[in-house]
Order: sequence, then C-alpha cells, then structure tokens
Amino acid sequence: MTTEAASYFSRELLTWYLGHKRDLPWRLNRDPYRVWVSEIMLQQTRVDTVIPYYERFMAKFPTAAALAMAPEAEVLKCWEGLGYYSRARNLQAGAREVLARHGGVVPDDKEAVSALRGVGPYTAGAIMSIAFNRPEPAVDGNVMRVLSRYFCLEEDIAKPATRVNIEKLAASLIPDGSAGDFNQALMELGALVCTPKSPGCLTCPVMMHCEGRMAGKEHILPIKTKAKPPRRETRIAALVTGSGEHAGKLLVRQRPESGLLAQMWELPHVLAQGALGASAPAKRRGRGKASAAEAAVQMAAADVIAAAAAAAFAADAGAAETAAGSAAAFPHEPAALAVPAAGVTDVGTAADAGGGFPDEREAGTATDRRAAMADYLSRALSAEDGLLVRPDAWWGETDHVFSHIVWDMQVYRAEFGFWQAKAADAAGSPDAAESGAGYGEGAAPSHYRWIGPEEMGTLAFPNVFVRILHDYWSDLD
Repeated sequence: MTTEAASYFSRELLTWYLGHKRDLPWRLNRDPYRVWVSEIMLQQTRVDTVIPYYERFMAKFPTAAALAMAPEAEVLKCWEGLGYYSRARNLQAGAREVLARHGGVVPDDKEAVSALRGVGPYTAGAIMSIAFNRPEPAVDGNVMRVLSRYFCLEEDIAKPATRVNIEKLAASLIPDGSAGDFNQALMELGALVCTPKSPGCLTCPVMMHCEGRMAGKEHILPIKTKAKPPRRETRIAALVTGSGEHAGKLLVRQRPESGLLAQMWELPHVLAQGALGASAPAKRRGRGKASAAEAAVQMAAADVIAAAAAAAFAADAGAAETAAGSAAAFPHEPAALAVPAAGVTDVGTAADAGGGFPDEREAGTATDRRAAMADYLSRALSAEDGLLVRPDAWWGETDHVFSHIVWDMQVYRAEFGFWQAKAADAAGSPDAAESGAGYGEGAAPSHYRWIGPEEMGTLAFPNVFVRILHDYWSDLD
C-alpha cells in the first residue's frame, strides 16, 4: 500500500464520517465518563439495543461518582437485559477506583485509564482518542475487518500478533488533531458499510484504493480462526407456585456472591447429569410450548411426572420419614408416593448404580424423558437446599447463550411442599446426622424468597429468567 493510498484512506474516511455520522446519545459531548460507559455497553451488543439502556443508565448514574456510590443491586437492575453482567460490575468497580484515586474525574492519562477495572486496550484507546483527542488506536472487530480488507491483510486476526500489527497500522493512519473522529469513522464504516457478510463496496467512501476489493477477496477477509462452539448443557428449572400467604407468587433464589451471574436472581434450577444432560438440539431463543397435538399428551403426562417426582423422595435415605413428610405436604396425592409410575425408570437408582439416566431410547417417548427430568429436579432440589417440591407438568423450554456455554432450559410447573431439615441438624448433633436420622420441617434458606410481578421491577434477573417470568405472568392474565 502506497503512502498516497494511506493518505487517501484517512482523508476520505474522515470526510465521509463528518457528513454521515449517526446521531447517537454518547456523541452529544466528549465527557470521558459518557464515552467509557458507551464503549462498555457496546461490547458484544448492537447499537440499537444499547441506546435505550444507555439513556436510562446515564439518567440514573450521570457521573462516575454517582455510579461508584450506588448499590450494586441497582446497577445490575439498570443493566438487566444487556447481558454479560460482569461488564456492569467491572464498570462500577472502575468508577470506584476513579472516585478513590482521581477525585471522581476520569484522568487524561492512558496509563491511569488502562489501570481501571475492565478497561482493556480497545476501551482505553477509545476513551483517550474520543474524549481527549489523543492519537491512540481503538481497534475492535469492525476496525480489524475494515483494515484487513482495505490493505488486503491475510493474517489470522484471532492471533494476538495480528492484532498488535493492526493497532500499529491504525495508529499510523490517524490524522493530526482528529483522533476521536477518525477512530469513530473506522467503527462507523465497519458497522454500516464494510459489514461482515455483505460489504457495501459500491457505497464505500474509500473503495477506489481498497486492495481487498481489487483482489476479489472482500468476502473472505478478514481471516479468522473459528472459535470452538459453546457447549450445550441442559438445566431443569422449577416454577414453584405458592399457596396461603404466598398465593399468586413464585419462589426465586439469589445466586452466590461470585462466579457466573453473581448475586442475580433466578428460578430454582439444577444442571442435568448423565443422559438427561446430553446435548440437546439447538432451539429458538423464545419459549417453546407444546403444540395442540401435544397438549392432550401433556395432560396425561402430568400424573406420570407427579408420580415420578414423588417416588424420588421415598427412594432417598430416610425414606420412611421423607415419604411421611411428603404425604403431609401433598395430601391430595398420597398414593403417588408409593412407587415410581409405570413405564418410568427409577432415575435415582440407575444413577446410584452407575448406569446413568435413561434417554429417549430407554424411556420410549419425550413424555417419559420429561417425567425422568421432573424426578431428577425433585431429587436435586431436595438434596441441594432441602426444597421439597412436586413438579406437575412440563411448562416450556428456551435457550440462553453465553460466550462459552448454552443453557438448554427445561421448565416445569411445580407445587411447593416445605423446606426439609434433618432432625439431627435441628438438634445440632453431627453424630446423629452421620447416623442417617430422618427429616423434619425446616426454615427457608436466606437466599430464597417469594415474589409477585411487582418485584420484577426491583430484582435483577438474567435475561433467560426475565423471559420465562414474563411469559409466566402473561399466561396468567
């Protein structure tokens, strides 16, 4: 690429941007905090999706100090729906660092900005160039695609060395005094014209010297090694309905303080193991419901599911005490506690014997597999948190996609029984616990609570549970 072509690229791209740039809320001024928030929100998220979130977030947390002092729960609730919630936590942690170290003002210093929590090379470059007009490159996926095509770069952009070289190239192209506009122009061109699958070469302002187009490689550039597809795992969730003082409400729980989706709220659910947890086929993101033809089958399957779930309690250690407690919790179906339903494998026994869980070939139909899932759900919730529930019907399914994993969510309606507590635990006797003493009724764990639709406005849920709960409440209307 000649110096003339490089100069042409910088000049024409900047001219095009100044005449065609989108009117976006984070472009109203060059406040570094506003730029910072926008760049974090825009990571792995479309511009159209970000705009309303950005406007609400800035109205609630207009300064770094306001964000730093806000309760984390409020920040997560304001972020709810954007996903990748570690971004929100890191952003708030960074704001607290700005408040503590820099008096609440984002510093005009690349080293200091780069040291903030969650700020990588791209975000630091964007803040320094857009907010302070410093000649720093801001290289994201859009920029790597544009420069790979224009300069016909055939190195794998997934490799760190390639990214470093493209950052050096981008820095060399920045016109004097126009770093912020130029970097935004590169991003804008990649978002609107030089798109991943259908580059609009005929409307491109720098088409004349584009080496990728002249070589006929605009559709194959950039070169990028395909990432390993996210693994799928099946999770079985319960819509646990309340009664009495909790009538009309659902049981939810809060996730641990660290790890994936930390401290967010969710439906009680378990990770399926064995054949029940085998990779399921990809599904649509929205809720999958039973067809009209399946509805009648599900009505009949409800009794099978309930019986299979009930049998789980009697099969555990302390079977006599557990069965008696289950009968008290669910007095309208005491017979179901006796034995597994006909045609349904005793899932717990098979697992304990090392034989795994029955798949569709063993159980014969999807209905049998769902009954086995209900059985497993009952056992697992009882074992993990002492939550005694009886699933009575399969409610629906949906997918939730993370960067490295896909949750295949199978959702069941379930009737609440009570919270189990070993009699030994209540008496404070470790020796009695080891002896296999029976079960009694205990208190609810502190991370569980009952909610109605109104609490959805105050608690932060991951997107998948927002969708499920919204559908659930809508179905009741």
